[in-house]
Amino acid sequence: MATKAGTKPKADPITAEQVVQYLADNPDFFVANADLFEAMAAPERKLGGGVTDFQQAMILRLRDKIERTEDVARVLIDTSRDNMSTQARIHDGVLALLDASSFELLIQTVTVDLAVMLDLDVVNLCVETTDKTVLPVGNLVVLPGGAIDSFIGKNQTIALDQDVSADPLIFGSASPLVQSQALVRLEISDMAPPAVLAFGSRDNDRFHPGQATELLHFLARVLETQMRIWLDQI
Repeated sequence: MATKAGTKPKADPITAEQVVQYLADNPDFFVANADLFEAMAAPERKLGGGVTDFQQAMILRLRDKIERTEDVARVLIDTSRDNMSTQARIHDGVLALLDASSFELLIQTVTVDLAVMLDLDVVNLCVETTDKTVLPVGNLVVLPGGAIDSFIGKNQTIALDQDVSADPLIFGSASPLVQSQALVRLEISDMAPPAVLAFGSRDNDRFHPGQATELLHFLARVLETQMRIWLDQI
């Protein structure tokens, strides 16, 4: 049948014989295209009625195992990348705390800069009202006595929560935004009131029970040390 002017004739479909001949002429084809094996169906052997091809079953199980292993590997790679990113952010935050040239700037770094550095929605430094000396600086959230134990748990140093209804006592006007939180107890000195470093995020999975806490503890311990140093000079 003649084709219309300006149109290309349809190519004839490739036959099985042509594929076989091409592979015979190019024996290294699957070496360069090994990923095609994942899309290929394993050949079945005709063994007669009532006979099960265990080789076929083993090949299918092996393929499924490889796919699940690859899925686990991708999760591990993604997790490792997230951990490296978090570690780099924490290190930047620690350097900023160490660089503060006054107690006021240290607190400002905590309550303003850390939220940006750690990609969080809010970071607050909270202290309880007690008979002990109140920290001489603004930008602090004041809590009633005993509040930290109720939020974190007595004798506990950290609490991680998701699907949380954030308490306005800690996060103020930002509390409706917070979906997950990390509360880290600070032990500054015998002369300082009980304190807690509060991290809040709109990401429900940012903080959750069972999450590794070493980096948060590290950041909190650095802050404790810096606050202790500056308070000794005030």
